[in-house]
Amino acid sequence: MNEATRDRTDHAAHSPWIAWGVGALLLLVVVILGLSIGAVPISTRDVINALRGIGDPSTIAIVRDLRAPRVLLAALVGAGLASSGGALQGTLRNPLAEPYLLGVSGGAAVGAVTALAFGVAQPALITLCAFVGAAIATVVVTAIARVVGGSADTKLLLMAGVVVGAFANAAILVALADAPPERLRGALFWMMGSAADATWPAVARCAGALLLLGGILVWRARDLDVLSLGDEPAAALGVDVDRVSRQLFLVASWLAAATVAAAGLIGFVGLVVPNIARALGARQHRPMLLMSALYGAVLLVAADLLARTLRAPADLPLGAVTALVGVPFFLLRLRRLAA
Repeated sequence: MNEATRDRTDHAAHSPWIAWGVGALLLLVVVILGLSIGAVPISTRDVINALRGIGDPSTIAIVRDLRAPRVLLAALVGAGLASSGGALQGTLRNPLAEPYLLGVSGGAAVGAVTALAFGVAQPALITLCAFVGAAIATVVVTAIARVVGGSADTKLLLMAGVVVGAFANAAILVALADAPPERLRGALFWMMGSAADATWPAVARCAGALLLLGGILVWRARDLDVLSLGDEPAAALGVDVDRVSRQLFLVASWLAAATVAAAGLIGFVGLVVPNIARALGARQHRPMLLMSALYGAVLLVAADLLARTLRAPADLPLGAVTALVGVPFFLLRLRRLAA
């Protein structure tokens, strides 16, 4: 091995560790900013004291009851979306795959919004309806791809996902047609993504889903590595390609559904972040999924901070902020793949 090759190898070995350190530092910074910045500015020292239960009661209430749940929920949703997107990209062997573009998030939104339109107020039932909607959307997208092409081709899956996503938007509008104005406004804003109504129970539910479903994806990361080799090599290594692909697709879809139930429709996080993780040196799927979770948390906490400060005291839709980043990235990635 010559000196130039050895230098490139050493750089590839060390760059992921640098990426981990930078990601952890960025997450700490955006969390502190998220807890400090708002209608009532709070110093970093007062934030730390409030988290410990020390200081002015109103400051403690703002930090503990309002900002901390919102920041943590944004971090968990970002981690879940990024992990789900990374798993879907690995399963479909397509760097453009992600829950929003595949119609999975749209299906989850149909289930949750339909529940809201019929007056369901229990968060657990809304989450269950989101899971059902995501599962149905997954089945429909796969079925369309198989009917059109005879197999679940990745390009056909993406096109089927766009169709299912458009149908989901129409179904949501139908479900909300007769909803009372106050319920309609809340549901429409929720459709565009928001962490404004975060509560500690919502944080707990989202954390549980991320630990369970995200843990399964990390545990099954070796299957994703094998699938990335292609159908024939994977089958030669003893993997039941169809069965494993369906299982991983379903788990990733359920994880996306949990994020939709927690914070509404937020697109492009699952597209952008896994590609960033790979560019930072996380080539195998286990480190890629974990790094995606870290940087997904950073991205969404930062996006939520922008959403509530750019036009304060009004809140911008969180999905709109992520789309401003995701759409140009998607177009550049599409152009690169087409070249």
